[in-house]
Amino acid sequence: MPDYKYSELSGKIIGASMKVHSFLGPGFPEIIYSRCLIIELKKLGLLCETEIEKKIFYEEVNVGARRLDLLVENSIIVELKAVVEVEPIFYNQVINYLKVFNIEVGLLLNFGNKSLQYKRFARSK
Repeated sequence: MPDYKYSELSGKIIGASMKVHSFLGPGFPEIIYSRCLIIELKKLGLLCETEIEKKIFYEEVNVGARRLDLLVENSIIVELKAVVEVEPIFYNQVINYLKVFNIEVGLLLNFGNKSLQYKRFARSK
């Protein structure tokens, strides 16, 4: 297994996601995959938080908020998609979440294809 920050935890999340995708296949809405993934992650004994919201400020003015799909073990942001094609905007979304939530590692998981698609993101604090 590659040696990078939270590599073991990332592997567990991806493995659980593959199990969910293998069972359900493509075609369901994100919320179904999210609920199933949470079940699998909890079976592994992992702490999962959902729908965590953080306000966005520009020059000390609240300009909106962003909400995470999942935060696992307070260490990895997990953004779920159920789309046919992963677009670059989704990569930017994860990168922005890492910055706003001050987290170092994120995963983008796409359940919308024949095989699970995943991409790992990392940023330095």
